[in-house]
Amino acid sequence: MARKFRGVNVRGEESIQIEFTYKGKRCRESLKLSPTDANLRYANNRRIEILSKIERGSFDYPTEFPESNSAMAKASKNGCHILVKDAMNDWLVSCQKRHAYSTVRDYNSAVRFHLEPRFGHYTLDELNRQEIETWINGLDISAKRINNILIPLRQIMERAFHDELIDNNPMSRIKNLKIQTREPEPFTLKEIDAILEQLKGSPKNAVQFGFWTGLRTSELLGLKWENVSIDEGTAVIKEALVYGRMKQPKTRAGERKISLHENALLAIKAQLTIRTESPFIFHDPKTLMQWASDQPFRKRVWIPALKAAKVKYRECYQMRHTFASQMLSQNTNPLWLASHMGHKDWSMIVKNYGRWVLNS
Repeated sequence: MARKFRGVNVRGEESIQIEFTYKGKRCRESLKLSPTDANLRYANNRRIEILSKIERGSFDYPTEFPESNSAMAKASKNGCHILVKDAMNDWLVSCQKRHAYSTVRDYNSAVRFHLEPRFGHYTLDELNRQEIETWINGLDISAKRINNILIPLRQIMERAFHDELIDNNPMSRIKNLKIQTREPEPFTLKEIDAILEQLKGSPKNAVQFGFWTGLRTSELLGLKWENVSIDEGTAVIKEALVYGRMKQPKTRAGERKISLHENALLAIKAQLTIRTESPFIFHDPKTLMQWASDQPFRKRVWIPALKAAKVKYRECYQMRHTFASQMLSQNTNPLWLASHMGHKDWSMIVKNYGRWVLNS
């Protein structure tokens, strides 16, 4: 006759049930074992071991009984059963309602091309600071890009920690990399003329307008006719073209009304003579409609023009730096320039263009 042990009960010919108390609740779990003396002794020892783990605080329900229906509900930390890739996918879905399309696209790129291939197969509790830092040190990309890639990982691990899925957040001890701020490399007036000589039509007008307004490329390509007054010589900047979609400025200072430099007005008037049905001022000469994004503009207009002009390559954003440096060289008030460029105060002007401020 099979021996009897406390908390160990026979359930049919192929099952043994063990009982124990966990978090103040009575728990019963079945072991698929025939009730022989040897198996009953095993079940009793298993129960004693479980009680010992509960007393030490090291018992984890899903680890002990992974097929139990109540395991997840009674788990001490569920992070050991949630994959990083699943947590990231859930987080990306939640981002769609809280962030702009361009932001979500950047997050999705970071997850799909960097984070998921490296850490997606881990469970949340398996991630550790040392392994993450080793991975970071092996990346051959800019510090700014690395910091942006880490945003989704920071968010999901912080969420897991606050939801008590993990005991420690490894990302809390990983600091962002220091970003080396590059000095502006504005174009000279001679270089501007050389670049414009290589262009014609809408691309030429767009580049000239960019040089003499200091708009971001996304603001330049997103500017509509309805937001410009040639008679007043002004333009209202209220949207930007990012990844083919219109996006409002991140800050109140970004939405602004600017006065147009005479060279910018000349570009607008020239563009008026070749205006298309597009509501956007500067159109793609291939489609006669708005540019899809700043990427085709850079590849088909900007890069070929600089190459043909034999001018050292700088990114389109340097048009913005060029305008700022030109204005400061002409003793323009830094406060006016800060407002014109969409900064909330003139601290960014001093930070980026200090040498022109001092020399003005």
